[in-house]
Amino acid sequence: MAKQVIGNLKLRIPGGRATAGPPVGSTLGQWGLNMMDFINPFNEATKEFQGKDVIVHLQVYDDRTFDWTCLGRPVDDLIREKLKIDKGSGKPNIDKVGKLSQADLEEIANIKMAQLNAIDLDGAKKIIAGTARSMGVEVEQ
Repeated sequence: MAKQVIGNLKLRIPGGRATAGPPVGSTLGQWGLNMMDFINPFNEATKEFQGKDVIVHLQVYDDRTFDWTCLGRPVDDLIREKLKIDKGSGKPNIDKVGKLSQADLEEIANIKMAQLNAIDLDGAKKIIAGTARSMGVEVEQ
């Protein structure tokens, strides 16, 4: 008989630096999961993202086991890193914080293509451009 999924968790954790403290410990503890079964493999798998946030999806099963998938870095972090800004605009329709070129847009879209709901690169670029606009970043045409 197949395992029954009892929870789907989404976490944003610094790559290579997961610890038994919050947010990992408190979240996994609520579900009665062994933290070290997640922390050690996660830190090993995300060494190349050392200190940069990564998105992780966990599926928790009824026998207190789990599967996890690392989705890489969030799009907003990639945009902020490309533009060398600390945060997006508080009023994105009024205050602009930078300008993203088509080459930068394509580079980010190539990195995130596997996780996006897009058929081709043009669709992925439109998704990334929408995220950029919501942060107060102008996108070159």
